Parts: sequence; structure tokens; C-alpha cells
Amino acid sequence: MEVGRFAPTTSGPAHPGTLLAALLAWLDARHRGARFLLRLEDLDPERTTPQRGREMIEQLTWFGLDWDDLIWQSTAAARHRQALDTLAADGHLYFCTCSRRQIREHGRTIPGGGYRYPGTCRERPLPIDWRERTHDAVIRLRLEPGVETIPDESGLDLSLDPWHVHGDPIVRRRDGAVAYNLAVVVDDAAADVTRVVRGRDLASSTATQHRIATLLGLPEPTYRHHFLLLEDHRGKLSKSGKSVGVPELRERYRPVELCGVLACYAGLLERPDAIEPRRLLDGFQWSRVRTDDLEIVWDGESLQRVAS
Repeated sequence: MEVGRFAPTTSGPAHPGTLLAALLAWLDARHRGARFLLRLEDLDPERTTPQRGREMIEQLTWFGLDWDDLIWQSTAAARHRQALDTLAADGHLYFCTCSRRQIREHGRTIPGGGYRYPGTCRERPLPIDWRERTHDAVIRLRLEPGVETIPDESGLDLSLDPWHVHGDPIVRRRDGAVAYNLAVVVDDAAADVTRVVRGRDLASSTATQHRIATLLGLPEPTYRHHFLLLEDHRGKLSKSGKSVGVPELRERYRPVELCGVLACYAGLLERPDAIEPRRLLDGFQWSRVRTDDLEIVWDGESLQRVAS
């Protein structure tokens, strides 16, 4: 049986981009008769809290979505450690003590922002006591050059050499938290996820995740990356960008009204008529979903398209 999922971080309230991504992933799974999972990505101790996770559940429920299983990523520590053990045993990991300033000074900029890790510590051995958090270091995965060719149902070109573009990725942070790229691969495989529907802001990470899955011998899902909601020329809607959240939206919209607005922006409705998510299932087709990003603005009262 096919399995889809939606995996938001719990660093703040859901915003329009969160709800759009959740709606499209939910429609894809439910229309196909697939199981649908909600995985709360709560590994970052500096930004995520259990309360924020509970709020995310409540906000998605308010919006009208449901799921067949709920997974808190923080409960998966044992399998994350096992994956690190496997990569360490195969000689793929090393300690890195470089600061962000050092990487910025010696690395080159990469698409989407940030800097490529230049490989300064690449030949440093992993100490015997690497599992202990007594070292002021991150753990990186030593990659080999090579292009990963991955099909995407949206037609997006995911081909990329992760080592050349991004450099060796972090797999464990200084605070001991397992990094996103490793956790998402391990957790998708553990949940038998066969389909990943997500925004194309995450497309550039796919090649790195593909490489990690290969090194761990894990199966990979089918990918589809969809358009993004952009907030008034300031980049994709995100919790870190302080975008308008569900608490503010609820003061203006009923859930069916907000669903109608987002469905209209996505191309699934001609007008922003009030509608429940389940009523969008009949006739749902990806060919009806827009492919270009859409800029919107919150004017304090409603979500509006930005004039082109």
C-alpha cells in the first residue's frame, strides 16, 4: 500500500505555506487511497517544544485534515543512533570543529543561501568516544563526488552532485540533535513512506538524502515538489520568517473559507469559495495545480495576491 506523509517542524504556528503543503500532501494521499502520516519534526531543542507540537496538531485538525498515524520524530532516537553507528562503522563520518565564520570565509555561496562546506576537517578521524557529547564539534558525512539523478513527478530537475554543491552535510549537531537530512531519510524508511509531496524549496536537499539512503541501504520514495507561496517579495512563507500564523488567520477566516482561498490560489478552484478539504478530493489532479510560485500578502484582514 502506498504511504504519504506531511512532516512539519514544530518551531512555531502553521502559516499559509504550511497549510498549503499539508493540503496538497493530504489530497495526493487520500485521492490515491494511500495511508497518510503526520510526522512532527521536533528534534531541534532550541526551536521546538512539545506545546508547539500540540498546537500544530490542533491547527491542522481545525483546518480539516486527518491522518492515519501520528509520529513525533523525537521518539526515534534509537534508530537515528543506529544509522549513525552504521555510517561510522563504514568510515563515512568525521568530526568538524569549523565555526560558521570560518565556513563563510572559505566556502562559496550555494543556491538558496548559505555556504558550501569547504572540507577543512575532512581527514580528521572520528574519535573512539564520538558518541559522547563532550566534544565541541559537529559530525559530518564524508561524501564522494558524483551526480545523483532522481526523477520528480513535477518535472523538476533534481540532478545534483551534493558534494560539489553543498559539501559534506552535518548529520549530528553540536547539541547532539540529529540533523534534518539524516533523520528524514531514516524516518521515511521506518514508516514505509512511498511518496513525498513537498514544496520545491526542499528540492535541493533531495540529492543529499538520496545519497544517504544509498549508503544506509534504505528504499526511497517517489518525489513530487510543488509550487510555493511567497510573502510579498520576502521569500517563502516560513515560521522563521515570522509569517502570519493560524492564530491570526482564525480571527478572520473560518476553516472552510481559508481552505477555499488556498485552493483557489493553488488552481483547484476558480473562485475562493468556502469548501472543506474532503470536497476537493473529487476530481483532484496535479495537472490542475499551478506550477509557478505565487506571492501573497497579509493585509491584517485577509490574504491577498500581490499584483504582478
